[in-house]
Amino acid sequence: MHILHLDSAVTGEESVSRKLTADIVSKLKGDNPAATVTYRDLNEGVPAIDTDWYEAVRLAPENPTAEQQKLIDISDAYLKEVQDADVLVIGSPIYNFALTAQLKNWIDQIARAGISFRYTEAGPEGLLKGKRAIVAYSSAGTPIGSDIDFASDYLRHILGFLGITDVEFVAADRLAMDRDAGLARAQEAVSKLAA
Repeated sequence: MHILHLDSAVTGEESVSRKLTADIVSKLKGDNPAATVTYRDLNEGVPAIDTDWYEAVRLAPENPTAEQQKLIDISDAYLKEVQDADVLVIGSPIYNFALTAQLKNWIDQIARAGISFRYTEAGPEGLLKGKRAIVAYSSAGTPIGSDIDFASDYLRHILGFLGITDVEFVAADRLAMDRDAGLARAQEAVSKLAA
């Protein structure tokens, strides 16, 4: 088993989602001692896609400039980490009712027509099949699955669009209301994760 461990919180050591992703990875490794892990801290910076990215990565010029090749290499590296993974452990703290900008930038980097998904006569088909995703969801006030949660449904949808349909959430939500209860719910969910 190869695990891709992604964090996106900006709060450093205080981050609940970072603690949860570490606990999830620890649980998976405990159940699978031979498992390997690739770690990426998205808070260190994931370039947002823009016109330069589109012209380099999406239009794929035959002879890219050095600047274009750098954009291609960055996007390819993110995508290869996903392609090589069996399990994705994704830290998703909720900021302003949605996922972090860093996590959205990462998704934009890996959602590439013809590589991670394709359009067919029957509709879109995800090409990153056979993978599992476990999302560590943390929020101060946004209940997971509520009308004001614009992150969990989006993550489930976009991962499914890319072919990753086995998606689980470990939620430490409403922490500002009852931190102990939210953390306890999350730890119970971690303990019940199947290997």
